[in-house]
Amino acid sequence: MGFNFRKSFKIAPGVRLNVTKKGVSSVSVGGKGARVNIGKKGTKSTISAPGTGFSYSSYQPHKKSPQPTKRQPDFSNPDNFLGYPKSEWILSGIVGFIVLMIFIWIVS
Repeated sequence: MGFNFRKSFKIAPGVRLNVTKKGVSSVSVGGKGARVNIGKKGTKSTISAPGTGFSYSSYQPHKKSPQPTKRQPDFSNPDNFLGYPKSEWILSGIVGFIVLMIFIWIVS
């Protein structure tokens, strides 16, 4: 069984910052009767009737953006150098030359 750590800090009236051993876990806004908890995985809203024990909660996971596909080199085009267009190689060379000149200027 591992050790756990969880601590809640009051930032302002009705605003709490929840911290775990992995860092900031969530921010809670609201008080008795209504609270919204915004965490890394989603948002949880809770409405309750204080003193009765009745409450309703809903959870809305964050939408994940699709991961961009990695661009593959196109070796079938004879105008490409090592699979990439010559314009990209020229632009990369210019940027690299400028960075080298700035480095030499700073060092000297």
